[in-house]
Amino acid sequence: MQDPQERPGGIHPLLAGRFSPYRFDPSAVVDDHALGLLLEAARWAPSAGNSQPWGFFTARPGEPEHDRVLPHLAASSARWAADAGLLVVTLTRRYVDGTQLLYSEFADYDLGQAVAHMTVQAEAMGLAGHQFRAFDLAGLTKELDPDPGWAIVSMVAVGRAAGGPPKGRDRRSVAQLRSAPWSATE
Repeated sequence: MQDPQERPGGIHPLLAGRFSPYRFDPSAVVDDHALGLLLEAARWAPSAGNSQPWGFFTARPGEPEHDRVLPHLAASSARWAADAGLLVVTLTRRYVDGTQLLYSEFADYDLGQAVAHMTVQAEAMGLAGHQFRAFDLAGLTKELDPDPGWAIVSMVAVGRAAGGPPKGRDRRSVAQLRSAPWSATE
């Protein structure tokens, strides 16, 4: 992890040190207490109108839920995600029950904030989270059969990272973040 003085803007070490591992320690367990803390952190994320349009299907090695999720991972994610102590399927409530009436037009955005809270909590607990979308969405949706109005969006692998962050983890500059969506015309 970088020295706090070297971090641009002095951002918090939990944010500066966070990375998405491609290797997890298969012997590291995410116990009930840790799982509860991760979900509690997600629970406290902000959402539009306090709608909290997120849900999570959790699966740990040795549990029947894990056996339901693993076959739907793409080969590219199965190589590393299967060793995580926890797989989390993220869902958002897009519609009111079985209608096409939007539950919240910000549902995906709000889910993203809940997952971000979860990943920062994982970092605070000495764990790491890797968010991904390399899985068979149609197959997993059929397998889990979410309630009407709910949609699977992504997955998160959580566990103890095996190895550190990759070398050369460059990020776009703050200047690029501020100018990216606008044309260069004055």
